[in-house]
Amino acid sequence: MSAYWHCFSGIVLREWLRFVLQRTRFLSALVRPLLWLLVFAAGFRAALGIAIIEPYDTYIPYEVYIIPGLACMILLFNGMQGSLSMVYDREMGSMRVLLTSPLPRTFLLVSKLLATSLISLLQVYAFLAVAWVYGVQPPAAGLLVALPALLLVALMLSALGLLLSNAIRQLENFAGVMNFVIFPLFFMSSALYPLWKMREASEWLYGLCAVNPFSHAVELVRYALYERLNPLALAVCLVLTVLFAWLAVLTFNPQHAAVRKPG
Repeated sequence: MSAYWHCFSGIVLREWLRFVLQRTRFLSALVRPLLWLLVFAAGFRAALGIAIIEPYDTYIPYEVYIIPGLACMILLFNGMQGSLSMVYDREMGSMRVLLTSPLPRTFLLVSKLLATSLISLLQVYAFLAVAWVYGVQPPAAGLLVALPALLLVALMLSALGLLLSNAIRQLENFAGVMNFVIFPLFFMSSALYPLWKMREASEWLYGLCAVNPFSHAVELVRYALYERLNPLALAVCLVLTVLFAWLAVLTFNPQHAAVRKPG
């Protein structure tokens, strides 16, 4: 058991050091949602007034409504950045060195996912702290209740990122692939507007948003922030986390970098 803990703590420490040394990574993860909160939310508030959260029949300011979506945005971008680091590690050969460990490959990759998720949580709570100072204040108890939900969503998105990285053989192809993943997941979800509002505009677009895994992730966090449980969102996130992680481990190939075409 000590070998497993030593390995896990080493992976977490490596991710932490990488995070600390890449200050622009933290700033970009923090500035992006804050810009959405300060600029985008102000425009929508002027256009829409206030938003409603259906389960509670409660009217809340639009800035408060989008807080869960922006928190999940941080987790989404960090999950994809984690997959970028996996592609880089594979290209540099450090993943092959890690996998020479006598511990199971599944444990090593899950430890990588957990380490990425824990770093993501730090950035989410830094964003929530800044938003709180700005005046966007979800229930204080909900910030603690939402922690397990945020961790589950971080694991799901990190596992999705790892799964996608398995299909990317060259670092140069990463940006193009991610643009076809991040933006559809984020914009076709309930992160910025309620799904019932989307249904009023387009039935088929509502259907796409309703089956979007990111919508369920946002709703899980949104309910948790108000100390409620969304059983459907929880079930979807649990199933998809296990599915993405299993497929990521199954399809992982540290030799992908070795099959690059010369020239």
